[in-house]
Amino acid sequence: MDWDQARLYLSRKDKILSKIMRRYSGKLISRNDPFYSLCKSIVGQQVSVASADSVWLKLESKCIKITPEKILQLSKNDLKKCGFSRQKIEYIQALANNFIKQKFDIKKLKYMNDNDAIDYLSKNKGIGRWSSEMFLLFNQNRLNIFPVQDIGFLKAISKNYKLHYPPSKKYLINFKKLWSPYCSVATWYMWRTVDPDIVQY
Repeated sequence: MDWDQARLYLSRKDKILSKIMRRYSGKLISRNDPFYSLCKSIVGQQVSVASADSVWLKLESKCIKITPEKILQLSKNDLKKCGFSRQKIEYIQALANNFIKQKFDIKKLKYMNDNDAIDYLSKNKGIGRWSSEMFLLFNQNRLNIFPVQDIGFLKAISKNYKLHYPPSKKYLINFKKLWSPYCSVATWYMWRTVDPDIVQY
């Protein structure tokens, strides 16, 4: 991803976003660890950033390194003590099994467009559209992810553009058109305005 090119393009298209981009340093960086990123997206489903961070820190303290093998070595009770719900325990164990049994091939994603990649990722139990988009944005660094199911993203749009929350479908369509083909970069900056910590999956 050419971050500077994306910033230049967006700054010419959107004056408000241009001001926001000048306020924040840093950029989107991939961890290059698909299992880690997908696990973190499961942990982050439908909870606050603070809650997700708390669960993740407890999980890391038990595993040291997050791998499919380490996850399957933990009992359901171990995961529950970390803060996992019964449903999320099923999801993360199923994901670990899929990686170990090679039922899931990350390399296939590079031949897919965003929608096809989301469909492919969603074949994993517990990985829906939001988790798939987080993975494509943070792990694969796809350029044009526009996560309309992300609460923080929607709150940021409402805050920065002085709109009612949640923004209407009409406004969201307009923002997607305005920011394409660099919606991922715009999204990253929107998050920066509502969370002092850099979001990373």
